[in-house]
Amino acid sequence: MVRRYLRAGNLAVCALLVATFLAGQVAIASGWLNPYYQVQLFSMGINVILAVSLNLINGFTGQFSLGHAGFMAVGAYTAAVATTRWGLPFAAAVLLAAAASAVMGLLVGVPTLRLRGDYLAIATLGFGEILRSILYNVDYVGGATGLLGIPRLTTWPWLFALTVVTVLAVKNLVNSTRGLALKAVRDDEIAAEDAGVDTTRTKVLAFVLGAVFAGIGGALYAHYFFVIQPTTFSFLKSFEILVYVVLGGLGSITGSVVSATALTLLSAALQQLAALRMVLYGLVLVLLMIFRTGGLFGTWELSFEAIGQAWAWLFHRRPPAGDRAPLTAAASSPGSATLPDLPEVTRDGAPQDR
Repeated sequence: MVRRYLRAGNLAVCALLVATFLAGQVAIASGWLNPYYQVQLFSMGINVILAVSLNLINGFTGQFSLGHAGFMAVGAYTAAVATTRWGLPFAAAVLLAAAASAVMGLLVGVPTLRLRGDYLAIATLGFGEILRSILYNVDYVGGATGLLGIPRLTTWPWLFALTVVTVLAVKNLVNSTRGLALKAVRDDEIAAEDAGVDTTRTKVLAFVLGAVFAGIGGALYAHYFFVIQPTTFSFLKSFEILVYVVLGGLGSITGSVVSATALTLLSAALQQLAALRMVLYGLVLVLLMIFRTGGLFGTWELSFEAIGQAWAWLFHRRPPAGDRAPLTAAASSPGSATLPDLPEVTRDGAPQDR
């Protein structure tokens, strides 16, 4: 067990994570990152959490959910109420947000995940809009104005730790035996059910876990941007998260991380063209459906083995054809031996000399 976790690859990943954390902490503490770039950095971390959690539902389980912004809203409002109204510490607020999102995911998932395809998408979209309408009319959470004056408790250590936990949790899940059940449901739900997989339970599990991490992302969002409103968690937010997943690749955690990071930076660069941002997102989806249906990464994942294979493919050089030694018939089949000549046999069974 100890040797398994002390492999060179795992140690290298830990070293890379520590270096990334320290670099971010030093850059923020020293003021090298100004407030504008800090906002982009925190937005990238939150969007990575949202994209990876939705990929668990849409990519690895093969469902089509458009209600992820609703689970994000549940987590954001629960954590904000816990800190501003109830005076709970931030850690307890995050746990409470995750629990509330899990309960909501269970309540929504059990009846709706018996649906498939477009029907499931419409049902989850309806859940998000119903939740947003409820938030508009509840004065305890600010109504249409939303909750204001939320303390900024989301720090770089909190963001980095929860982002890493989300990615590692989803990665370990999809690589486990339960992950095989998720992929079986994605590939062929009827065949998976015939093979003994409880498809409804498997889909509900993915739905609940995706909702948990979306709620955590909402809690981080609420405690960094000071204010949350029902308009923040509209259908456009769910569509934005969906673009992250589809662009990176359905079934690729690496693709979700890269696409969420890249599109966050692109969105910041297009702030002067905010009205055209969703148009560009739609154009990206159309082009992907035409030229790259599996997304940029498909189901490919970044790993040390993949890096080694890419390195060998790029830099491996075979000797020129003139330098290669000619192969004889015997050498072309290793392990073969030359058989002795056997005498021919006539019809009456007597041997015949050649």
